[in-house]
Amino acid sequence: MKYSGIGGQAVIEGIMMKNKDEYATAVRKPNGEIEVEKETYVSLTERVKLFSLPFVRGVFSFADSMILGMKTLTWSASFFEDDEDVQPGKFELWLDKVFGEKLEGVLMSLVMVFSVVMAIGIFMVLPLVIAGVFRKVITSETVMAVIEGIIRIAIFITYIKLVSRMEDIRRTFMYHGAEHKCINCIEHGMELTVDNVRKSSKQHKRCGTSFLLIVMVISILFFMVVRVDTLWLRILSRIVLVPVIAGVSYEFLRLAGRSDAKIVDILSRPGLWMQNLTTKEPDDKMIEVAIRAVETVFDWRAYLAENFPEGQQG
Repeated sequence: MKYSGIGGQAVIEGIMMKNKDEYATAVRKPNGEIEVEKETYVSLTERVKLFSLPFVRGVFSFADSMILGMKTLTWSASFFEDDEDVQPGKFELWLDKVFGEKLEGVLMSLVMVFSVVMAIGIFMVLPLVIAGVFRKVITSETVMAVIEGIIRIAIFITYIKLVSRMEDIRRTFMYHGAEHKCINCIEHGMELTVDNVRKSSKQHKRCGTSFLLIVMVISILFFMVVRVDTLWLRILSRIVLVPVIAGVSYEFLRLAGRSDAKIVDILSRPGLWMQNLTTKEPDDKMIEVAIRAVETVFDWRAYLAENFPEGQQG
């Protein structure tokens, strides 16, 4: 495997692929046609030098992915909105009057803030509260940190299992699989064709699912060391340390995506196993969408010629 630098995410009935400052979103519209939008986005880590420092860049890379994710999700959703003429309510009219053209950006910001707050509450604070039940019989802080971590992972798996029952989410997970398979196809020296993509792996070491699992595991290690006496200080520590844990987790994910070392592969396996929850095998039409997104921002032929001069497979 040779690092290509491209990454992406699944959107509604489509794929977003990013290469450096360019990204393309390809969507299969209801009429069966593929619509592609190409844009540029300069990451926060490029705009501010401080944000690009190791153990700092992880937090801002996560922010970048949320910003870009919201933009591309909104664009993809626009093809599937109900066309009925629905009159806006008084609250919507008031918002439009106050914020004008900035309304969409304001709403996106509010949604992102709400999402982060909910995620911290559900996956960081709630496990701590549940684990507190065991404090009556367990005095070891190390054991308590492990129990809290296990509860955190269990909540995450349960959440994914529940949402994956929704048809739209299941199809999004299939597009997620198509995204990984395209990147794996290229990074293993194969031409980007439907047949080659189909036989490539739907697991990839740079996946956001792996990142979330790494965060959960590293949080166990942190909370074994960080010990406070009261519940409120414990809750505060879970909130305050989120950026630190995310920064450390990002550095490992970044290393894993660029390394073929045996030890890194072994440490990456739990994350790859977890991806079985968030990726599904795509159909050929989904693969076609993913290929269009890749080819809009990435010259895979030049990449193969440079990195696999001995000749491509497939």
